[in-house]
Amino acid sequence: QLQASGGGLVQPGGSLRLSCAAAGFTLDGYVIGWFSQVPGKEREWVACVRNNRGTTYYYADSVKGRFTISSDNGENTVYLQMNGLEPEDTAVYYCAADLGRCSFLRSAYRFWGKGTLVTVSS
Repeated sequence: QLQASGGGLVQPGGSLRLSCAAAGFTLDGYVIGWFSQVPGKEREWVACVRNNRGTTYYYADSVKGRFTISSDNGENTVYLQMNGLEPEDTAVYYCAADLGRCSFLRSAYRFWGKGTLVTVSS
């Protein structure tokens, strides 16, 4: 089971840190992806981290340099640090997990948590 949290209301230029906590299994060895979804639009890939014999990170172009994904195996949690937030970042953010490689495809992830809402507004 995955649970995303940490969303909220923030002003443009502000920061939030989202958490994706796993229960019932260890995230070590899994690929964790973050996706965002605006009402009426498809869920879009944001970033992913692969914890397997080292750690690799990938980011969508729209968030490169602003968002940072990290993992804490001791806490069994993956984080998404979001800096320089823009109104266009407003969305529900979901985390997802699976074995294998990082992918921007939703279908590559079998396990999904409930989303957390991020609202960027002045």
